[in-house]
Amino acid sequence: MPFGSAQIRVAVIAAAVLAAVLPVRAQDQVERTIEQFACKDVMRDSGPDRDVAIAFLHGYLLGKSGGSKFNTERLRAETNAFIDRCLDNPNEKAEQAMIGVKK
Repeated sequence: MPFGSAQIRVAVIAAAVLAAVLPVRAQDQVERTIEQFACKDVMRDSGPDRDVAIAFLHGYLLGKSGGSKFNTERLRAETNAFIDRCLDNPNEKAEQAMIGVKK
């Protein structure tokens, strides 16, 4: 009996959900807060992991402000300023460093 497109779609969605859920179960179930992370924690990451952490901070602060619009050039400049600030002040809280460069 051949699969219809609806059945294939359901199978693909189910596989995607399982793929997303299974790795989470293997990881620690530890809750974290933004306030826990210092600049040195973000700077220890490299490549895509650091990019994700910095993008998360941008998004977190944008959401916290109630805004939904952003300028990519400004984000790029703020990201560079954030990295410089964190390298100079590794013990500063990452959230405070990002707030500082957004002023």
